[in-house]
Amino acid sequence: MSLKVSKAIEILKKHDLLVSSKVSDEDTTVTNISYNSQEKQTNGIFFCKGNNFKAAYLKQALDAGAVIYVAEKEFDDNADNLIVSDVQKALALLSAAYFGNPENDLFIVAFTGTKGKTTTSYFIYDILKEIYPQKVALFSTIDRVVGPKPEDKFKSDLTTPESLDLFRDMRTAVDNGMTHLVMEVSSQAYKKNRVFGLTFDIGGFLNITPDHIGPNEHPTYADYLFCKKQLLINSKINIINRDTNDFETVYDAAKQTSSDDNIYLFGRDKTKDHLDFLLSSKEATLKDSIFNISALNQKAEALNIAGDYKLGLVGDFNEINGTAAIIATGLLDVPVSNIYDGLQGAHVPGRMEHIDTKSHGIIFIDYAHNYASMKALLGFLRNEYPDSKIKVVVGSPGDKGVSRRGGFSKVLTELADSAILTTDDPGFEDPADICRQIDEKIDHSKVDTQIILDREQAIKTMISDSQNGDIIVLAAKGDDPYQKTKGVDVPYPTDPVVARNVLKDIEGE
Repeated sequence: MSLKVSKAIEILKKHDLLVSSKVSDEDTTVTNISYNSQEKQTNGIFFCKGNNFKAAYLKQALDAGAVIYVAEKEFDDNADNLIVSDVQKALALLSAAYFGNPENDLFIVAFTGTKGKTTTSYFIYDILKEIYPQKVALFSTIDRVVGPKPEDKFKSDLTTPESLDLFRDMRTAVDNGMTHLVMEVSSQAYKKNRVFGLTFDIGGFLNITPDHIGPNEHPTYADYLFCKKQLLINSKINIINRDTNDFETVYDAAKQTSSDDNIYLFGRDKTKDHLDFLLSSKEATLKDSIFNISALNQKAEALNIAGDYKLGLVGDFNEINGTAAIIATGLLDVPVSNIYDGLQGAHVPGRMEHIDTKSHGIIFIDYAHNYASMKALLGFLRNEYPDSKIKVVVGSPGDKGVSRRGGFSKVLTELADSAILTTDDPGFEDPADICRQIDEKIDHSKVDTQIILDREQAIKTMISDSQNGDIIVLAAKGDDPYQKTKGVDVPYPTDPVVARNVLKDIEGE
């Protein structure tokens, strides 16, 4: 991979980002790209990014062999540099160029939403990989898949990676023969310009509720909504849940760059205008659900996807995710029989996994990590098991998503019988403080609550204290194998593993 300095200047000028340049030779070709001063820098272009960037990082990069740097101000007037108005946008554009614009060789399906984007992405991935074996890449909150070999699958550190890492992984995927990419796009991806300049072939909008509001994320809900809707503006074809909050704002965003023929709306309420597909639940069991999709107009009928589907995950909220996946794969001309089979066999790590016990109730493990997703999950379980006690183990992360804490307090009060508050990625905050913030807003006349900071012990206590008929929910962490603590990823067995180990000890399973 390489990038000629003259080409970098041309790209920055085209996007009106170049403020000034100091270049000794525009014919120089860099063969390395980085924003981390601890990485290899030989003959490289280095980006000075981040609120906590220090001039010492640039010196380290230059000493290690970087030949030019990109920044929003001049740090070293003796070195070649490109001064730009927005270094994050510059990083995205120049990374794409450095890696040979791999996005042009991939059909990219991208989804966003406060809840459901991971599940929807896995549904689409599981359907497509049967049609295009060893040709489908996945960039999700849980896993990144960039090729067909075991070493090409690894755990994600961010829902949507930094632009340089994003394009590097796209290049790897293309070099490994991938032709399709399914990815999640977070609001932070647009807030921090990680996907600046990208156009998606299909973009989907599932829902939006207040989340990720805090000092390190979005200052307001309006900012969160603004970032979320950018996916639709930057997609050729749009799929939108008609029942989302702020629908008119979302729909208007889609119409900025797409015609009505390229916007597909689905939902449960047939009285709403513009609806293309009607979703209706038919039957649900502990292990799966059956739902129907009806085509309401010629545009919808043309996809040939109307009919009944069986989903290997319970929850009416997962039927919404499934419908979005069906429309997306229908747009790719996947035969309906393959969509049906792929959806029925789809598996999403840490999403609505359930464990039957001998004498301690039923355990559900789900990544539900905000008010909207937790309400959908607990509401479904309350409807399905009206005579059961619903018992929840949950925590909330530090350093971000501060609004989630009050959301957990509210939903536990509304739908839970008991709860154990525990640790979940505390970051640089004290997990005891986070738990107390959740606890102080719970109505304790409705919910029995205790705090056990050791997550494994919390799960053990909840299972041990439960009996047949109880529903235990291990929420918010899913299949995550780490606790993010003070800047370190501390290994954690995952909630499913902990639950099964507890059952082995107390039930001999």
